[in-house]
Amino acid sequence: MTKVNLYKVGLTERLEQEAAMHEGLYLARVSVQHKDIYKVVTENGEMQAEVSGKMGYRARNTSDYPVVGDWVMVDRVDDSGGNAIIHLILRRKSLFKRKAAGTSNQSQGVAANIDTVFICMSLNNDFNLRRLERYLSIAWDSMATPVVILTKSDLCSNVPAKLSEVYSSALGVDVLVTTSMDDDGHTAVNKYINKGKTIAFIGSSGVGKSTLINRLLGEKILTTREIRGDDKGRHATAHRQLIALPDGGLVIDTPGMRELQIESANLSKSFADIEKLAQNCRFNDCTHRQEPGCAVREAIEQGILSAKRLSSYHKLQTEMRYQGLNSRQLEQEKINKMFGSMGAMKQATKSVKEKNKRR
Repeated sequence: MTKVNLYKVGLTERLEQEAAMHEGLYLARVSVQHKDIYKVVTENGEMQAEVSGKMGYRARNTSDYPVVGDWVMVDRVDDSGGNAIIHLILRRKSLFKRKAAGTSNQSQGVAANIDTVFICMSLNNDFNLRRLERYLSIAWDSMATPVVILTKSDLCSNVPAKLSEVYSSALGVDVLVTTSMDDDGHTAVNKYINKGKTIAFIGSSGVGKSTLINRLLGEKILTTREIRGDDKGRHATAHRQLIALPDGGLVIDTPGMRELQIESANLSKSFADIEKLAQNCRFNDCTHRQEPGCAVREAIEQGILSAKRLSSYHKLQTEMRYQGLNSRQLEQEKINKMFGSMGAMKQATKSVKEKNKRR
């Protein structure tokens, strides 16, 4: 039997040392997730697995369950006796997660132990800067490095204009332009493919993630679908999976996300321009809405900052603030927010009156 070198699928010395603490169990990496059934890669190859009853009982959140990319400890390295049982998850280096769909306040893991997040957005009707800001906020929070991949450039009549818009929202992030129409239309991403490193492809349905991965693989392994009559792509990927590339890197393909609700996010990174401007506001707790002396509002008036970008910042702030609150807490938070703004206005009025008196 040919042994699998787990270092080729992302194993590190730190993980190996942590795994050695769990005697009687074997190291494996989750390669496929389809609902509650998994496939894991062990030193003896890939096999089907499921979580132990004890692990399921202790889970308090959906993100407490394994996701593709996780390193786990299992009870066997071959399937001669049935499915492997996953007993625990090793410490994650990074985790891209979102709020679970529906009314639940639980978080949902998407991909773990990733080095780079490829945020894919097509340059046709899928182009949406506000959605991109949302993806970037979550990507920075995941502890992985985001890279924006603009796909289907052949369907865009003015690529430079779109790039300029993206640069204004993706500060400090590499932005790459690709097309599936040319044989070398994907070569810009090759420098991010390194041995033992894991890249997750994230984006809406039909933006071309599977097509791009097929290009990197050098053969058509993943299913792809043509765009619809409304110039939007069709959903192709049905489940998350870890795929080894010929040059030694690893990619995680994920199903398109129809909605991306925030469970946690790093707004300081994704909106660094607004945070920097806010340092010059008159009030330390300025909400950038109605307060006098607001440097952020002044930047909008001068054309330095987009009003839509500030609106997006406010929306994500509110979404994070209300995350996990029940109906009574939500109502109280809204009251606090309303009277907090009134308090800021009263303080501003008081300051102006005192200044006039001194004159």
